[in-house]
Amino acid sequence: MAFDEAGHRRFVTSKTPAKLIVLDSASGKVVTSLPCVAMNDDMAYDPGNKRIYISGNGFVDVFQQKDPVHYEQIGHIAGSFRAKTAILVPQLNRYYLAVPRQGANRQKCGFTRWCHELLA
Repeated sequence: MAFDEAGHRRFVTSKTPAKLIVLDSASGKVVTSLPCVAMNDDMAYDPGNKRIYISGNGFVDVFQQKDPVHYEQIGHIAGSFRAKTAILVPQLNRYYLAVPRQGANRQKCGFTRWCHELLA
């Protein structure tokens, strides 16, 4: 769950079917819902860039808030197997995805480059 206090929007996800649901925090009414990454586990809202990041089953979905009623998916970025935990660090303008160890070597996914481009 994430909260846009200034825009009076609460963001939640469902797993079956996988959806981003945008609620009006004053009335509780559904503003919109959009398909998102399956088995979602983490979400962050970046108020500076007006973006929502949702990590899940092998991907991170990025949604751009056009205005309080309209949202658009701007990214479906490959992550890594079982990598679902993430953190947004607005001070660094970065979104980090924790990638679990796979055998003797770490799985590399190129995620940092893509997130940096999406945040720029």
